[in-house]
Amino acid sequence: MPTPLLTLGLLLAAPVQQPIDTELVASGLNSPVAVTFAPGDTASRIFIVTQYGKIRIVKNGALLPTAFLDINSKLLFSGERGLLGLAFHPNYAQNGYFYVNYTDNTGGDTILERYQVDPNNPDLALLASSFTLIEIDQPYSNHNGGWISFGPDGYLYVGMGDGGSGGDPGNRAQNGQELLGKILRLDVDNPSGGNNYGIPPSNPFVGSPSVREEIWALGVRNPWRCDFDTLTGDLWIGDVGQDAWEEVDFEPAGQGGRNYGWRIMEGKHCYNPSTNCNQSGITLPIYEYSHGGSPFRCSITGGVVFRGRSMATMHGRYFFSDYCSNQTWSFRQSAGSMVDFAEHTLDLNGLSSIVGMGEDADGEMYICTAGGSSVYRVVPAGLRLNVPHLTAGSATTLTVSGAVPNAACGVFYSKVGLGATSIPAAGVVLDVASGLLLGMTQTNGGGTATLGGTVPANLQNRTIWVQAIQLGTKSNVVVETVE
Repeated sequence: MPTPLLTLGLLLAAPVQQPIDTELVASGLNSPVAVTFAPGDTASRIFIVTQYGKIRIVKNGALLPTAFLDINSKLLFSGERGLLGLAFHPNYAQNGYFYVNYTDNTGGDTILERYQVDPNNPDLALLASSFTLIEIDQPYSNHNGGWISFGPDGYLYVGMGDGGSGGDPGNRAQNGQELLGKILRLDVDNPSGGNNYGIPPSNPFVGSPSVREEIWALGVRNPWRCDFDTLTGDLWIGDVGQDAWEEVDFEPAGQGGRNYGWRIMEGKHCYNPSTNCNQSGITLPIYEYSHGGSPFRCSITGGVVFRGRSMATMHGRYFFSDYCSNQTWSFRQSAGSMVDFAEHTLDLNGLSSIVGMGEDADGEMYICTAGGSSVYRVVPAGLRLNVPHLTAGSATTLTVSGAVPNAACGVFYSKVGLGATSIPAAGVVLDVASGLLLGMTQTNGGGTATLGGTVPANLQNRTIWVQAIQLGTKSNVVVETVE
């Protein structure tokens, strides 16, 4: 592919969807349910939550032999019980605080607890540092929720199931005096009212005589799992249904006080009563799907909004799965409606019993499976470009893999963003606007190549989009802000 690559044509087109693949990160785990990272970390370290009661670390690609935290002796591990959630304090780099959500070993109640990292060992927590924020009675063994996360506002959000059994027999999700069946929002830094937590003054029910002030939203059945879009701050909730409908709820950033309907409704349908239910004040899901079918669908696993640097054309896609059918889908939202729906099941190479998803410091997506008790990273399929973090004025090396062996390969970049640039000589259309040739290289017999050079000083603090091409094919688009 010689110099005609420099003949560019500008087009206006939406970015195409990036094909995806998976690669194994860790196996032999005991029921992994979540993946996350600590603020201030790089993508070289992730934390894996196992329902069994351990938090494991993968560091530089290796699963560390010693658990970061082991509280198995404090919890009940069976069915939907166990260690269910982990969230790092926004100022973790300074205070070392992190929080866990688990069901205790006496009555299976929900415990929200704070721990601290060992100041002498960043890969080990201090077990003796435990501090209980709140304990919530659980009347049954199922529907414990378990998701916790700090929102973009610095407050801790907690997803609580409706207390279990079936059909919410106590109507707890609609009872404002119950914390079950709710999304809670707590201030962990300013305790008040005799509690080990405070109430954010902007919580929607502050001062209400009928709804507890901890409550951010109500009317959820079993939120498994939730995610904040790291760009927009929007909240996405995967709420497990009863007998017929699974749902995804979408909440624009900061818009608390919503009622998502359970048990009045299951998805967009009346549940109790089964007909002519009062839907006033209820926020319907952005998406629902029915039970049944082939493969049989039965239980949603809420996922994440993808913002990873490795696949810029996938940004804004909300991923989720069904635990029973092993199907995975994604879509974007526009003005609160679902658009651009896609299925990814075949791309995931038969991953089964998906129970959780998560992200690392670069926004790359991970999948937890009960089938095999493993964690996988979602990566670009086909021609793959890897761009390390870039520093202006420093030497760097880009890597291409999955390419046609012993053939020319071009790397392009854009300072504008996603879009379309035609490369007629290669028979491809780049997924970036106003693409500029960065350099040419040649793949070896194994289909890999490198392209080295010095990052120009004038790119400091600029965001660039980078893509590789060969004749008739193109790679993922990597997005990077140059330091």
